[in-house]
Amino acid sequence: MHKSIQLSQKLGGKIEIRSKVKLTKKTLPILYTPGVAEVSRAIAKDKKLSKIYTMRKNTVAVISDGSAVLGLGNIGPEAGLPVMEGKALLFKELGGVDAIPIVLNTQDTQELIKTIKYLAPTFGGINLEDISAPRCFEIEERLKKELDIPVFHDDQHGTAIVVLAGLINALKVVKKDLAKVKIVISGTGAAGVAIAKLLIKAGAKHIIMLDRMGIIYKERSGGLNGPKMEIAHITNPHNLKGNVRDALTGADVFIGVSAPNILTEEDISQMNKDSIVFAMANPIPEIMPERAKAGGARVVATGRSDYANQINNVLAFPGIFRGALDNNVKIITDEHKIKSAYAIASLIKKPTSGKIIPEALDKKVAKKVASVFKIK
Repeated sequence: MHKSIQLSQKLGGKIEIRSKVKLTKKTLPILYTPGVAEVSRAIAKDKKLSKIYTMRKNTVAVISDGSAVLGLGNIGPEAGLPVMEGKALLFKELGGVDAIPIVLNTQDTQELIKTIKYLAPTFGGINLEDISAPRCFEIEERLKKELDIPVFHDDQHGTAIVVLAGLINALKVVKKDLAKVKIVISGTGAAGVAIAKLLIKAGAKHIIMLDRMGIIYKERSGGLNGPKMEIAHITNPHNLKGNVRDALTGADVFIGVSAPNILTEEDISQMNKDSIVFAMANPIPEIMPERAKAGGARVVATGRSDYANQINNVLAFPGIFRGALDNNVKIITDEHKIKSAYAIASLIKKPTSGKIIPEALDKKVAKKVASVFKIK
């Protein structure tokens, strides 16, 4: 029996709810009836007070439909629940944020939006998790418009923030400029699209994106859904066509959020000198670090904890919500995301090829990220 299953069986889950105040005969009438009625009356007059007087002040919902869980795919809500519990644990341990895991037994976009809106009065923020693309784009955009609390799809934006943070320092190591490098992104799901958009907002000018059918370009026939059509119009400035080898020829940066073992050493050798490779497919990356380096890559990162330079969302989301809750931020903007990336990158004072990003469990990170939300 795997250690994770043994521990889960013993604990019956990773998290629990505890009282902040000791329950006694003296505190009972204050914490519950009759005293609690005064709190309820105050909130009834001004609903905004619920964000001060209740758990909303420090609580987010971690919500999934189980449709795109880790590298496991569409395994359903029950099987996704252990992952949501783990996410809640990380929120608490690293950001001091109380998080409630919620899995919903529907994968209908409109039903998900409706249900999350019904749940929203309980929470100070919504962290969407492991919802498949392209549905996740509409769900997040609708909720951002229709709720008065921050909504953040971590698979998109957490990934994009940490990739940008790592790239900021990797570019320092190789002495190249974000605005001048050619960047290839493999994978056009939630993470790939968000990475491309954030890199463009941060100043990247030349991005080539690929899906299973090859390079994405404006006039490509077939395989272009709404988000991919949008991407086609903001990337690939020279309208390049072909496969991943064509894309990598003369590239400076490869970012993979796609599938295992799709690259060879020879592919990497087609890139420019001092190339950067972020191969983040989990658990097996697009190319193993040893092979990427053998192909000529100067800086290599993965999503794995057993190699240097782990690109891990845990560097972003605890601090993002810590800052948003503390400063009553209703919308997490692109400016917040870019500043968060620079905050993470700043914790590595002298980046090297083997050290471009903080360790995943570095508790300084959440505090640093939260600081970018302070209202000046």
